[in-house]
Amino acid sequence: MVGVLRDRQKQLLRQLLRNKAGLSVDELSRNLVVTRTAVRQHLAALMRDGFVGPGAMRPSGGRPQQLYRLTDVGKEAFPRHYSWFAQLLIDAMAREHGAAGLRARLRRIASVVAAQLRNRFSETKNPRQRVQQLAALMDELGYDAHLAKDVGGAPTIEADNCVFHKLAMQNPQICHFDLALLSASTGSRVELHECMAQGGHVCRFRFMRNA
Repeated sequence: MVGVLRDRQKQLLRQLLRNKAGLSVDELSRNLVVTRTAVRQHLAALMRDGFVGPGAMRPSGGRPQQLYRLTDVGKEAFPRHYSWFAQLLIDAMAREHGAAGLRARLRRIASVVAAQLRNRFSETKNPRQRVQQLAALMDELGYDAHLAKDVGGAPTIEADNCVFHKLAMQNPQICHFDLALLSASTGSRVELHECMAQGGHVCRFRFMRNA
């Protein structure tokens, strides 16, 4: 995310990253060697986009100085290579347990996560409503998911963003985690009709009633 910002805004964010308590306009002006007016303009843009927020008021012997600090959104704008670490874990499990063992472990992890997700659902025994609630939750988690047109009369979710895309491209077993998670969350048998990791345009999940 930082990559799409202007150079001076990136520098300003890095200053705030290194000064967790926050910095004043004067301090930012000195550190960046720009005018206070320029700092205020950059702060206004970054606050509008949610990267920066007001911090504490610092006593100064006269009028207190307003400090500015990174928000949680601003902190997440800096690269964090979660996928690299996840790939290390997947590779280690695959070497230790083999492909079948990796799938089994992913299914067990999915069962634990599904139990946590079910707490977010309202009480309903209606399978279609469960799938609809799951689609909304997947959308919150970054899947860009929605309830799509039924496939063969069965409720179907389409996701335009695969949150594990890079991992799934290198380790197809990752898709078993998604399937196990969706199945355990809804109590349905889930079929993967289209998969972005296999060249599809979306990930399409069909929810079938268990026999």
